[in-house]
Amino acid sequence: MKIAMLAPISWRTPPRHYGPWELVTSLLTEALVARGVDVTLFATADSLTAGQLESVVPTGYSEDPTLDAKVMEILHISNVFEHAGDYDIIHNQADFMPLAFSRLVDTPIVTTIHGFSSERIVPVFKRYEDRVHYVAISESDRHPDLRYAATIHHGIPIEDFPFDPVGSEDLLFFGRMHPDKGAGEAIRAAQASGRRLTMAGIVQDQGYYDREVAPFLDGENVVHLGAVGGADRTRALGGARALLHLIDFDEPFGLSVVEAMACGTPVIAYRRGSMAELIENGVTGFLVDSFDEAVAAIARVGEINRVVCRETAKKRFSVDRMANAYLELYKRVLTR
Repeated sequence: MKIAMLAPISWRTPPRHYGPWELVTSLLTEALVARGVDVTLFATADSLTAGQLESVVPTGYSEDPTLDAKVMEILHISNVFEHAGDYDIIHNQADFMPLAFSRLVDTPIVTTIHGFSSERIVPVFKRYEDRVHYVAISESDRHPDLRYAATIHHGIPIEDFPFDPVGSEDLLFFGRMHPDKGAGEAIRAAQASGRRLTMAGIVQDQGYYDREVAPFLDGENVVHLGAVGGADRTRALGGARALLHLIDFDEPFGLSVVEAMACGTPVIAYRRGSMAELIENGVTGFLVDSFDEAVAAIARVGEINRVVCRETAKKRFSVDRMANAYLELYKRVLTR
């Protein structure tokens, strides 16, 4: 089986810090290669893979402001379709634009839909649903107007997230500084509970950050580490009493949620989007419906067994489980 894996190119694959789509693409690619699958990763030229790397784009357009995103994307997408006949399957991880090429080749196409940036892009998915096999990353993110081949939750390399049986007394916010992710809400909840808050993540909305986050950063009670990776990332995720995930949108998936649980850290999240699929209420964290419930949940975090958080993440969200599910889908597509 020869797979062409089409990565997004906003960031390198895998990303240096932020880049969830690129991260999942890398994790799946490397897991497939480790299983002996012949995978060519179509990604930026500075990407890293144990498979074959094919690229016409030097680096991520979000990392180099001199690059025009549209120009880079069209060069990138056309490159994989110009080589379509060399592969048994094209696996598109790069959103809706590649779908427009799908009727121009005979190679079967699988597309992982990482979420819908807007309802306005849905007609593109609808137009090509008879040609492309869609994968939802959570049941909650399945669009009612589309036909899907499977729902496959993301997996993470559990072994890369050391278990911390104790954590600390501090709370953690881990995500983009953007209204969707609820950074300001996390600050208010931490203050209401009288606990210190550590924050990590890129600033995606500067105005929001200046209004809702920056005024509260005092270097003691509220601290922003910036974008963190490697050991700093796992240390932050594991060294918290709880992860506050008080989102203001229906999140398709939450990598930081399962990463925190893998480290043993419970998660307190608003009951929106995929959260009820990821968090077992009262077992690996708390699903809440209001700010007051979030503050009350912080006081109850001691009820959560950190070992259970770890074991649940290992059982439900491993890279092996994700890779096996995609391999089964590839086989069904090729048999069909």
